[in-house]
Amino acid sequence: MGNTKYHLSSPDAGSSSARLLYVTFSKYEEDWTSLRHSHHFCELFYVKNGKGEFVIEDDTIPIQKDDLILVNPNVAHTEISFHTEPLEYVILGVDGVVFSFSQQSQYMILHCKNDTQTLLFYFSTLLKEITEKKPDYELACQKLLEVLLIQLSRYNNFSYNLVPTQTLHHECSKIKHYIDAHYAQDLSLDALAKLAHLNKYYFVHIFTNTFGISPISYLQKKRILASCELLTDTDHSIGEIAQLTGFSSQSYFSQCFLKQCGMTAGAYRKKHKIIL
Repeated sequence: MGNTKYHLSSPDAGSSSARLLYVTFSKYEEDWTSLRHSHHFCELFYVKNGKGEFVIEDDTIPIQKDDLILVNPNVAHTEISFHTEPLEYVILGVDGVVFSFSQQSQYMILHCKNDTQTLLFYFSTLLKEITEKKPDYELACQKLLEVLLIQLSRYNNFSYNLVPTQTLHHECSKIKHYIDAHYAQDLSLDALAKLAHLNKYYFVHIFTNTFGISPISYLQKKRILASCELLTDTDHSIGEIAQLTGFSSQSYFSQCFLKQCGMTAGAYRKKHKIIL
């Protein structure tokens, strides 16, 4: 496979928090190794020629000339070229951007035949600038990226936020600490995502990727752990404990407790109750 990657030596050039990390040109030459991989930044794939398939999450989607694939950070993906019509494409690695799609997905494939000239200009010019490395090419690449993102934002079915990678993990840690302190309150996924300043579906994705558990599952786990302490250390009724730990009802609390602890709350109290 012909694969040439050009890194920017100073990816912080420019004022935007979206930073171009590299431009890659790839052309299938019958030695393609398709391995799923992910990055802490997003990638933009523009197919210049050929046909193939894009494998991402649990989906396999056909791709062809003039398709643009947008992939959020930390989403496993790979591409497969057809032998009869080899894929040829340009990839941009961009840090500091999170796309918000209308569906519960972390990627989007845009069929851009009507915008071929526009997209071809930006991707080809970026590749030319970073290959030739003329004076101020890094600044030129950064500015081209910023205008490209503005062009893409004019599509009606998605938007993007400028969120530095380190901010994503910081925001998730902040929400985790918030849950630890406010688990007894009425916390919804929408409210937590709003506190994180992230799209709800991407917030779930990045929180789960960071901590190995979804935010709502973590909230439920925290509530159950708190209820275990109350069951052993206090004489509160099970109904009172359900209310004190943020559960909407005693029946829901009982259901969650049984699922997580493998026994009823009453049985847990009988087994672990501290005699005062």
